[in-house]
Amino acid sequence: MTKVTIVEEIMSANDRLAEQNRALLDAHGVFAINVMASPGAGKTSLILRTITAVAPHLTLGVIEGDTAPVTIDADKVLAAGMPAVQINTGGSCHLDAAMLAKALPQLPLADLDLLVVENVGNLVCPAGFKLGAHANIVVASVPEGDDKPYKYPGIYRGIDALILNKTDLLPYVDFNIPYFRQGIELLNSEAAFFPLSCKTGEGFAAWIEWLLAKVGVMRDA
Repeated sequence: MTKVTIVEEIMSANDRLAEQNRALLDAHGVFAINVMASPGAGKTSLILRTITAVAPHLTLGVIEGDTAPVTIDADKVLAAGMPAVQINTGGSCHLDAAMLAKALPQLPLADLDLLVVENVGNLVCPAGFKLGAHANIVVASVPEGDDKPYKYPGIYRGIDALILNKTDLLPYVDFNIPYFRQGIELLNSEAAFFPLSCKTGEGFAAWIEWLLAKVGVMRDA
């Protein structure tokens, strides 16, 4: 019983901090997305291509979460001309609201339209911790297989959009899209679905259109 109570207290404290993060973002008119995926699915590739696509319309900032003190992904974002902050989780398998709260003041929020948070590569832990983002995104990829919604249902239940990356590999990988989508729809029928390739750009326009519409709603609020 004590263990359950402690866990509940931790989650409650995290949720309160997430609400404060959301309030800070709202005060600056910044729309934030939390990008989750397994390692290698293409989170950073998605972010870099998104930067190129939205740069004429939006100013974008990125928070990079990693389990080790490396700045590889943050350096790529900075090289693309957008501000970035690196969070070293110290080995933890997810970001939480407290980590985000420390990172947000390091970004020029008054100058941003969109904040992308790249969570730690993991299909389990990130699903349990609210950050204060306005939308949760999962990036899946063709090489991972079409059974992931059935094996890791928790992360798909609370998302707003699902990106299926590396569709350029469909001719070479045994991946059943209807089976994959059925698994998603059983868990979350409202999630937007974007099959695309960060490598070729195929299908990317629909993702960008959805994202720009979400930021537009934030601006008009």
